[in-house]
Amino acid sequence: MPPKYVIHHTTAKPRFRPVGKLGIVDWREDCSSCHNCVKRGCVYRLYRDEADTLRDEVGYLDYIYQCKGCLNCVQNCTKNILTRVVNPEYRRLGDSHYTPDLILSTWYQAETGKIPVSGSGYGGPFSGPGFDSMWTDMSEIVRPTRDGIHGREYISTSVDIGRKLPHLAFAEGRLKVDPPPLMETPLPVIFDQIPRHWNRGEVVTAVTTAAAEIGTLTVLCEADFRETEASIRGHGIPLLATPGASATQPGGSAPLVMVPDGPDVMAAQAVLKADHPARIVAIRIPAAPSVAGRVADLVREGADVIHLAFDSHGRERDSAQPRHMRDVLRDTHTTLVRQGNRDEVTLIASGGIAAAEHVAKAIICGADLVAIDVPLMLALECRLCGECERGQLCPIALEEIDAEFGVRRIVNLMSAWHSQLLEMLGAMGIREVRRLRGETGRCMFFEDLERDTFGRLFGKRKS
Repeated sequence: MPPKYVIHHTTAKPRFRPVGKLGIVDWREDCSSCHNCVKRGCVYRLYRDEADTLRDEVGYLDYIYQCKGCLNCVQNCTKNILTRVVNPEYRRLGDSHYTPDLILSTWYQAETGKIPVSGSGYGGPFSGPGFDSMWTDMSEIVRPTRDGIHGREYISTSVDIGRKLPHLAFAEGRLKVDPPPLMETPLPVIFDQIPRHWNRGEVVTAVTTAAAEIGTLTVLCEADFRETEASIRGHGIPLLATPGASATQPGGSAPLVMVPDGPDVMAAQAVLKADHPARIVAIRIPAAPSVAGRVADLVREGADVIHLAFDSHGRERDSAQPRHMRDVLRDTHTTLVRQGNRDEVTLIASGGIAAAEHVAKAIICGADLVAIDVPLMLALECRLCGECERGQLCPIALEEIDAEFGVRRIVNLMSAWHSQLLEMLGAMGIREVRRLRGETGRCMFFEDLERDTFGRLFGKRKS
């Protein structure tokens, strides 16, 4: 048995003061200077370290970021001069999908490489749009031998990329056909192409180097692929500009290349494979309402890998009522299962994958692996303020980031995600992530539960 796959993490402190959620307002003019001040009893030593903090080079005590919100001091102060508040700057972070809580959680994981744990528990809501309406089955969590990162059993997170044979044929004890080329990545997560407004300074270098360090892949435009160092180029996937690509275009002898969908995309795949028969070609398709039929046609024609690209919130593009990735992946996966060739192709899903749980849920819905971009920028302290898109000054000076610092933050984030994926697989009683694909029996969907529980009483829910 091969050794366990582990992503080693090291603490990477942020360059800028993070935006915190909670803080304590201290009305000191009413203080009675009690000899048993509740500040001395802060379980996180926030006030106890106040004098030392004010003397260091920072010169301030950051109540807003450092306060953990335990409310011990607020409840026990005899003069009631301490009040908990929510930081208004925190409320302005992100958007409806990349919520402030999710951004703070990502920052914590990028800094420590650890799984975020909330001492006060999850405050809800317990259902919402998209992946928030799915609950995974954790019935096997009581088994100590299969307890995620702490268990004694080996849990594999590696996946294969490429086309597979529908069946094996033998003659005289030997395989009659040559199996198609396959690539293996130890994590069902690859890095997607970084949007143009974030492609500045050493950002792409940090992303590609981090991908090489953890053994995964990253999608690069032609110019970035050319500039990538030869030592990590094997972990790059060149995204060719047009579907009518030729073998002389950038990509060289790259084992895996990606082309956008188009009328002649299968002819382009044949050209790309002509000089390099062992090459794998991925076809990038924008997720539209009719994408399941398009994927089915490409698989019948011999496509190796299909990359379904959703918008940044994980929804269909060019649709008046866009469906979420959850429903599109289930539709596409089911279509291929009915067609009888689901196992022959690799499905990659990108867009809207914002947390480790989304990786497992996307795979349950039918993807083989996912591609991420926005979480990588959050790991580099991005606040999703939109200044970069508008061409304005970046508040965290993304263009000045040091590549080594960026690598450490991204590796830490992937270490935390990998640990969470192991915990989920162990709790579901699954020993390899390949078996999770399309395993909807290990998941409960809000719509199904609502229909089965209340449908007979109240009828169908209005859209």
